[in-house]
Amino acid sequence: MVSFTHDGEGTPEAHWRLWEQERRPGDDLQVESLFDGRLPTRFLLLAAHPDDETLGAGALLARLTRDGVRCDVVVLTDGEASHPSSPTHSPGRLAELRRREVADAVQLLAPAARLSFEGLPDGRLRPEDVAAVLLRELGDGDDTLTLVAAPWRRDGHADHDAVGRAAADVCGGRDIALLEYPIWLWHWGTAEDQAADLDALSLHRLAAEDQERKAAALATHVSQTVPLSDAAGDEVLLAPAVLEHFSRNFESFFVTAGSSTFERLHRDTADPWEVAERFYEQRKRALTLAVLPRRRFRRTLEVGCSVGALTRELAAVSDSLLALDTSETAVRRTNEALITNPAATARLATVPRDWPHEDGPFDLVVLSETGYFLSSDQLDDVVRRITGSLDEDGVLLLCHWRHPIEGWELDGDAVHDRVRRTSGLVTLALHTEEDFLLEVLVPAPAASVARREGLL
Repeated sequence: MVSFTHDGEGTPEAHWRLWEQERRPGDDLQVESLFDGRLPTRFLLLAAHPDDETLGAGALLARLTRDGVRCDVVVLTDGEASHPSSPTHSPGRLAELRRREVADAVQLLAPAARLSFEGLPDGRLRPEDVAAVLLRELGDGDDTLTLVAAPWRRDGHADHDAVGRAAADVCGGRDIALLEYPIWLWHWGTAEDQAADLDALSLHRLAAEDQERKAAALATHVSQTVPLSDAAGDEVLLAPAVLEHFSRNFESFFVTAGSSTFERLHRDTADPWEVAERFYEQRKRALTLAVLPRRRFRRTLEVGCSVGALTRELAAVSDSLLALDTSETAVRRTNEALITNPAATARLATVPRDWPHEDGPFDLVVLSETGYFLSSDQLDDVVRRITGSLDEDGVLLLCHWRHPIEGWELDGDAVHDRVRRTSGLVTLALHTEEDFLLEVLVPAPAASVARREGLL
């Protein structure tokens, strides 16, 4: 059990600056990566006390509300026990003051956010009471695109720990993505003693305007950042050395991801897109194989394999094949489809993060019905990784549905346009229908099949 006092000598921010500089790269949080390239539709931020919301996740709240995400801030206690020995402020007066302060802070951070107060007892939060509040807030709707943030369950403050445990239980039971933000860890912890925990921490880098909003919001919590009076018992709660931990250009979260959209799809339905039975899908696969500019490929990479219908046919024209998917169920079904081909396998991966550099180079990369499930930035990153993994005579095959893709940033035409503009590759073959685009891109100069075979 962590034991500390808010006014005790804590870990200086210089210690944490050195820790941040020495962190290995690639640990930054991209919220979109938790939702298959999309932003959540709802962000539910739990605060044990007024000011937790600003200290732990104020900049993230500002960013998400600016991006149009529905944001709800739930303050569980009024923080009336912050100065138990105050000779000037009763618990009732403190509660009223702190409610006004958090209302002002949220107005600065996220003017469109809904703010609610639960009035639970400060210093005596129980996980079961917090869980009841969270379940009520979540309701019975679809949680797929919901993101919850709460204090870290091991932050060392009894109320923070209770909220974190309750959030972890509820979100785990409902398969909801959860961010836990530490606050007092920075005061009592060190990089050496908490190394195991810190390895699991993700940093959310802040835009300058969000960092400024956070600083302005924190200044509204006057009862915590300035002494209530000169009298004993009215001392400052958040001393300058503590506040320095929250002037960083990042916020920190322990991330528990929910199942991806595609894992839910494949878990609930054996063949979500009916690729095995639909003539449309059968014909499209036949056209995909027919448009390939060579009879056979040495090493093939398929990004997004679903249940493995196309994977199995690509494996038949490949000496070796690696298929990737973000759904564990899809990977299992694809490996079942490939069981008779020992040179072909499927692997759980989320691109661009888990790009298989060590398995390349590839002379065929297939991005079929996958590009629009990435954000623009993610697609650009994937394209950079593809071009960096292609042989000098490599082939990139794209195939995408042309009708609207509800809930995603890109559609099929936009994917192809973006890949053409960013890849440096040129189009060798293009098949266009009302329903889908099928395109082969290669390094310049593009040589047709007839030219490669000496017919021209």
